[in-house]
Amino acid sequence: MLIKTVIRQGEYYDSVKLMIATKELSEFEGIKEAAILMGTDLNKEVLKRTGLLTPESESAAPEDLIIAISSESQEAIDKALDAVDGLLNKHDSGDDESEYRPKSFDSAMKIMPGLNFCIISVPGKYAKREAMKALKNDMHVLLFSDNVTKEEELELKTYARDNGLLLMGPDCGTAMINNVPLGFANKIRKGNIGLVGAAGTGMQEVMVLVHKLGGGISQAIGTGGRDLSVEIGGITMLQGIEALNEDDDTKVIVVISKPPAEEISDKMLSYIKEKVEKPVVINFIGGDKKKVEAIGKVGATTLEEAAVEAVKLAEASLSSSFNIETDEEIKAIAKREAKLIKPEQKYLRGLYSGGTLCYESMLVLRDYIGDVYSNTPLNNKMKLEDATKTVGNCCIDYGDDQFTVGRAHPMIDTTLREEEFMKEIEKDDVAVIIMDVVIGYGTHKDPAGVFAKRIKQAKQKLEQKGKHVPIICYVCGTDEDPQNWTEQKSKLEEAGAIVVNTNAKASQLAGMIINEL
Repeated sequence: MLIKTVIRQGEYYDSVKLMIATKELSEFEGIKEAAILMGTDLNKEVLKRTGLLTPESESAAPEDLIIAISSESQEAIDKALDAVDGLLNKHDSGDDESEYRPKSFDSAMKIMPGLNFCIISVPGKYAKREAMKALKNDMHVLLFSDNVTKEEELELKTYARDNGLLLMGPDCGTAMINNVPLGFANKIRKGNIGLVGAAGTGMQEVMVLVHKLGGGISQAIGTGGRDLSVEIGGITMLQGIEALNEDDDTKVIVVISKPPAEEISDKMLSYIKEKVEKPVVINFIGGDKKKVEAIGKVGATTLEEAAVEAVKLAEASLSSSFNIETDEEIKAIAKREAKLIKPEQKYLRGLYSGGTLCYESMLVLRDYIGDVYSNTPLNNKMKLEDATKTVGNCCIDYGDDQFTVGRAHPMIDTTLREEEFMKEIEKDDVAVIIMDVVIGYGTHKDPAGVFAKRIKQAKQKLEQKGKHVPIICYVCGTDEDPQNWTEQKSKLEEAGAIVVNTNAKASQLAGMIINEL
């Protein structure tokens, strides 16, 4: 087997473009494996697992581009290498090739001077510069980029607030402004429920459940995951709550976040109590519900509960065609599945693309099996030394920064989760696997189709060993999404997965199965 490695120093491409180019290159005749990626440590681990790691790629810097190809034929390798530049530089759509596409912020402003909103997705070290440029041009900003320092975030948000602008982010992946989905978002009907959240997939979960239950969304303002830290002080969260309170189209406000520091939580609750007369549902995921109720607002312990309560307050009609499983239904499934599991199978493995969905799952699981190991644990004593090596009951957030440097988010690129899923299936002590499948704009065009193939392969391997591992999936999306929720759910079910209608219920089922063993 021949392996050819090419290193291009200081040549950066967007991770999504690299993923697409890699997939196309892998399909060339005679090519066994191919990878086009940045030289990060995580990507080198990917090369090692696929047999493509060479001394040249080991020496590459994070800002270097690695092209690695294996084949039995030198001719096939040469043809593939000749095609790399064309794959990296071709247009992503079928638009007219002659259409002018501005290559800089300044040129974009010249041809469209009336713009007032900017989405930024560049490597973290460039993010502050570009965001500040947009703010100084009187533009609101959704900053998708991660790996931005807290000092930079505070400077950007302070400038935005002082100048009547919103800085959503950094690491803000979801928003919906005037019914336009931004980042990772779903197709949701317009309605009178407004959201502000420091939790991307948490916002998506609430929005899709509101939609399925018959409600709709007015605005959804993302803040970025660190907004409610002591250092940032909830700048964007407070701006978002104020904006929704003044918005005539918003009747009910939903606030979503992982539990803030106590002083920040008190600051948020005090502001809402004094300034907001509209009904508010607050889900500080895993936080104290009683503190919310003490200020006369509605507390929720799960994203599912937040959506249900918001729809009730908005006086939307609950949809009779969508049903959330009851505790009794979940318990019956758990008992059925547990009977098929062998004594040596003991542990649960959660493989998540959504950080908030992973966090909520761990909270639900805590009531059934205690704290679980994770790269983003509830209890720091349960933090994995190596996020690529699972132990015991364990949930991994593959959307965490350590997995996204130099590669696409797992909602876009399913490769890493596919590999880890197949590794976990081979382990004799694994009893249950739980996964989220997030669809909508910005995500993989058919994630359920990809994982359905893997689930079928897994079922065959398990059957050969005489084993049974329940594979529990939750699909976050709507039928109006490009991938279609019903179709995605059907693909997984036909492959042998158990698909549950909310993230909380999927986690409850997994915990109950382990409890039954």
